Amino acid sequence: MKSSAAPKRAYRLGARARAAEQTAERIIAAFRRRIALDWYDVITLEEIALEAGVTVATIIRRFGGKERLLETAWDRFNQEITARRTVAPGDLDGAVRVIVDDYEAVGDVIMRALMQEERIAALKRVNDRGRAFHRAWIEQSFAPWLGELSAAARRQRVDALVAATDLYTWKLVRRDMGRSPQHVRTLMRQLLNGALGLAGARSGETP
Repeated sequence: MKSSAAPKRAYRLGARARAAEQTAERIIAAFRRRIALDWYDVITLEEIALEAGVTVATIIRRFGGKERLLETAWDRFNQEITARRTVAPGDLDGAVRVIVDDYEAVGDVIMRALMQEERIAALKRVNDRGRAFHRAWIEQSFAPWLGELSAAARRQRVDALVAATDLYTWKLVRRDMGRSPQHVRTLMRQLLNGALGLAGARSGETP
């Protein structure tokens, strides 16, 4: 007769692991809600614990503290951003579409993080990773216009493409000027055309 102890133990361990993962997800979600609304240095683990329905000790045991929780939440942000920014190299319309969609989804949260990076080293680190990701995305997405250039010309063109699609460009036009997402897309396409030496935006691409 075979013992059922091992399958039962495996089931209990699996259930425990799933419960721990669900707890971690609640903590991350609670932190993401708080950082979208508050300054990083005023957010407390007590607030996050209360919102997630756990204890502060649970957060510390799982993440070690608020800084590690920030890094974990930002890793999740980056995974989502990477998924939203999927576009074939050379697809200008697609690149404009996904970058504006991305900023519409998380632009305000990232801007809040950028506003705090001079005094919060942990935010400076995650923002630096975001800047590196954006530049790498530019180099991949606009590869057809970069391959034949010298190193200096390539760097200058990438700089122009980064500036044309930067979060601050979105923020200036979308938030400060109060324009529509379509207006931002049209403007970004015009800026990209200039950076790439192409003709102006096609007819019909109006705000």
